[in-house]
Amino acid sequence: MFYHSSRFRKQFKKFPEKIKTRAIRCLEILSMNEFEESLGNHKLSGEYVDCRSIDITGDIRIAYKRMGTGFYLVAMGTHSELYR
Repeated sequence: MFYHSSRFRKQFKKFPEKIKTRAIRCLEILSMNEFEESLGNHKLSGEYVDCRSIDITGDIRIAYKRMGTGFYLVAMGTHSELYR
């Protein structure tokens, strides 16, 4: 199950349909296997110290937190937008 912040919703809406479709596919993979190698899942630091990140494209990422059996989607953006 996925929960999302208002920040994530706003950021998600700004992306083209192709990126949104890819993000949904990656989230489906995340829900089946959180550490699937193709997601490039890794811990974050700084503002997102309690989050993990998955790769959507070469530069687009989703930052999330694990919540019991679900996932809380915190933010979505380019590498430079999320990791300033």
